[in-house]
Amino acid sequence: MTALLLVLGLVALLSGAEILVRGASRLAAATGLSPLVIGLTVVAFGTSAPELAVGIDSVQRGVSGIAIGNVIGSNVANVLLILGISALVTPLVVSRQLVWLDVPVMIGCSFLVFALAYDGNLSRIEGGGLALLAVAYVGWLIRIARRESAAAAEANGSPPPRGRWSWAVDVALVLGGLGLLVLGARWLVQSAVAIAQALGLSELVIGLTVIAVGTSLPEIATSVMAAVRGQRDLAVGNIVGSNVLNLLVVLGLTAVVAPSGIPVNAAAIHFDFPVMIATAVACLPIFFTGHCIQRWEGAVFLGYYIAYTAYLLLDAAGHDALPAFSIAMMQFVLPLTVITLGIVSMRALHERRRGGTSN
Repeated sequence: MTALLLVLGLVALLSGAEILVRGASRLAAATGLSPLVIGLTVVAFGTSAPELAVGIDSVQRGVSGIAIGNVIGSNVANVLLILGISALVTPLVVSRQLVWLDVPVMIGCSFLVFALAYDGNLSRIEGGGLALLAVAYVGWLIRIARRESAAAAEANGSPPPRGRWSWAVDVALVLGGLGLLVLGARWLVQSAVAIAQALGLSELVIGLTVIAVGTSLPEIATSVMAAVRGQRDLAVGNIVGSNVLNLLVVLGLTAVVAPSGIPVNAAAIHFDFPVMIATAVACLPIFFTGHCIQRWEGAVFLGYYIAYTAYLLLDAAGHDALPAFSIAMMQFVLPLTVITLGIVSMRALHERRRGGTSN
């Protein structure tokens, strides 16, 4: 029954997110927003809704480790797993707005949440502050989008008006998707806690792995499908926007709902938060080099996600191979990647300066 409940929870989450994203995307598109802004706001919120549902349900059940692990694990999976798979499907062209605005915002939010959680607790007041920052960020994006939409309307004309039934169907899709997300989250948390107790794994590890991947399934489906259809701004914007909203909205509202805030495990502070920050920072040089994520960069991201998951499982099991694995990662793989990214970034800067000089 536990395994069946886990599967049903994942199916309900995935179905609810798909319905929610479809209705929300249609509502946003009707207003003339760009694919990038749709990805950063409406679609990102829709695909972050499973994390929010799981987080609130977790703290209400007294398993806060799942709430923290779910957000950290989802953000790591969004960058390493989902961007990696999407870039392997097709190279992803990155908008200049993402490089100069949204990715720095994601990095700044990662450092901010880490600083707030460093004392071992994310309080209700701190959570409320994060939620207010989310409102300001989304409002800023919508303001930029309205300017772009007004300029596009002047050039191309206003879109045709929509009927009441069309709006009603889209709103019904959004509400129905939210209902499925809440139900799926409840089933998923129940089954995950039972599995954790049976296997002797901590709530944090379960949140970082099983639930993180489960709640990231909507992002995987959305970004890969957007990449296949050539909507690359939507694919990348969905990931960056989802990470920002996970930190500000999901953790913020979860902390507000929790009776005394969210307790933060020492293991999360000293290992998992730094990994999340490192993956966010790694986006900047890769996005900066030619404003494109190449297939080989996607393969590097995917390889690191496999290594990160392997480390978590080896550490949870206390396996003898863990020390050798850690040495290999810290002394060989990570330095080699940093050197490679540095060389690629320097070449990109050199080519950009040479192109500017020639012009």
